[in-house]
Amino acid sequence: MAIVLGKPGVDGLSEAVGVLRDWQYEGAPMQLHPGDLGWFWRSGAEATAAAVRTWSRDGRILAVGLLDGPGLLRLTIAPDAHQDEELAQQLVRDVTEPERGVLPEGNVNIEAPMGALLQDLLSEDGWNTDEPWTPLRRDLTVPVQDPGVRIVAVGPERAHEFVAVHRAAWDGSRFTDERWHAMAAGLPYADARCLVAYDGQGDAVAAVTVWSAGPGKPGLLEPMGVHRKHRGHGYGKAISVAAAATLQELGSSSAIVCTPSSNAGAVATYESAGFRQLAEVRDRYRDAFPTSCGSEA
Repeated sequence: MAIVLGKPGVDGLSEAVGVLRDWQYEGAPMQLHPGDLGWFWRSGAEATAAAVRTWSRDGRILAVGLLDGPGLLRLTIAPDAHQDEELAQQLVRDVTEPERGVLPEGNVNIEAPMGALLQDLLSEDGWNTDEPWTPLRRDLTVPVQDPGVRIVAVGPERAHEFVAVHRAAWDGSRFTDERWHAMAAGLPYADARCLVAYDGQGDAVAAVTVWSAGPGKPGLLEPMGVHRKHRGHGYGKAISVAAAATLQELGSSSAIVCTPSSNAGAVATYESAGFRQLAEVRDRYRDAFPTSCGSEA
C-alpha cells in the first residue's frame, strides 16, 4: 500500500494525539510528545489541526509531524517504523517538494528521532546538523522530594497568574489568558497540569506545564520558566521538582525535558532538580532549496 500524506483536520486530532501517546516509552529517543501538541493548542484547535501532518499506510498512521513555525517540522515515527525504507523515502520527498504542503522553500529545519533511517537519508541528501539540544530525564519510580515552596495546580480561576509568570519569564511572549483557556480546552490537557510556585510573600515566581502521556510512559515539561524578577533563588529547581512530583501522581514513569545545550543555566537547573542528561540531539537543517531531483529533503 502507498504511503499517504494527510492533514487530519480538527476531527482527526484525537487519533494523532492517541498515536503520539502510544509511541512514548522508556528508552525512546527524544521525540514529539502529545504535550507538544497540547502546548501548540494555545493557538486553538483549528490552528493546531492546520499545523499537523500524518503519514499513513493501509489506514495506519506511521508518522506525525507538527509545523511548529513556518520553517520547522517536528516529526516522530512509530517505533516499529524507524527503519521503514518506504516511509523514510516518502518523508524525504514530502519535505523536499513545497507543493506537498509540508515545508516551504529556503531555510528549514526538521526534528526527527535520532537513529531513524530518515536521519541517514537527510544526511545523504545534504541536510546539515544544527545546534545541539540536551534532553534530560528524571526517574519517577522512586519518591520525589518536597520542592520546598508552595506549589498550586492552577485552574481557570487562577490562569492569569500562570500567564503573568510565563510572560515575565519569556521575552517577547504573546501568551494570554485567552490562549491559556484555548490550551486547557485541548485534548492533551486532560492529562496535563499547570503549576505555579509562590515565594514567602505570596508572589507567583515560577510556572511549568506538565503533560502526561498515560500511566507508565514518560511525561513532559513544556514550558518551564522563572519570573525575571525572582531568578537566582532556586525557584527553577523547586518548580522542576514539583513538576516531577505531579507527573508521578499522574502515573508517569519518568519526567523529560529538552533545552538548548548552550543554555547552561537551564541544564544546571534541571540537574539540580534530579534530572540526568541524555545524549545530545540535533535538528537537521537546509540552507536553501535543493536544485537536484529525486529523493530530496
